[in-house]
Amino acid sequence: MEQQLHEGSGATHRHNGGEMARDTTFSITELAEEFGLTTRAIRFYEDKGLLSPERRGQTRIYHPRDRARLTLIVRGKNVGLALAEIKEILSLYDQHDGCVTQNRVAVDKFRKRIALLDAQRREIDLQIKTLEESCARLEAQIVEQVKAAGNGAAAAKSTARPAKTKKPEKAIV
Repeated sequence: MEQQLHEGSGATHRHNGGEMARDTTFSITELAEEFGLTTRAIRFYEDKGLLSPERRGQTRIYHPRDRARLTLIVRGKNVGLALAEIKEILSLYDQHDGCVTQNRVAVDKFRKRIALLDAQRREIDLQIKTLEESCARLEAQIVEQVKAAGNGAAAAKSTARPAKTKKPEKAIV
C-alpha cells in the first residue's frame, strides 16, 4: 500500500526500502490503514499510554517514533503479549544504555511466551490424540453395532408378523 506522507526537509530514515524524512508525520487514518487497525484501536493504545502523538488542536500528529512504537505494539499483540507487557518493554527505550535493558526484558518476556505456547501445544496435541483414539474406538463400535443389528434384524424379520404401519416421525435437523 502506498504510504502518503507529510514530508518536510531534514535528516532521513529508511522506510520500506525508501527514504523517510525525520520530520515526516502521519495522520491517525494513515497509520490505521497501514497497520490494518481501526482509528479507535490506535486511540485506545494512546489512552493506555503506549502512544503519545503530538496534538495540534483536535488533530493527532504521529511521528516516525510513534509509527515504530505502533509496529512493536502490533507485533507484540500478534504473538500474544499483554498490553502491560508491551508497555513495559516500550518504557525501557529511553534508558540510555543502547537498548540493552529493553532487549533483555523483551527476550525474557518472549522466552516466557514461547514456553507457554509450547505447553499449550503439548496440551492441544494430547487432546487431538485423545479425540482421535476416541473416534477410532467409537467408529469400531458403530461397525460392530451395525453388524449385530443387521444379523438380528434378518432373523427377527423371518419369524415376525407384519408390523402395523405407523406415521413417519418428523426428523429434527
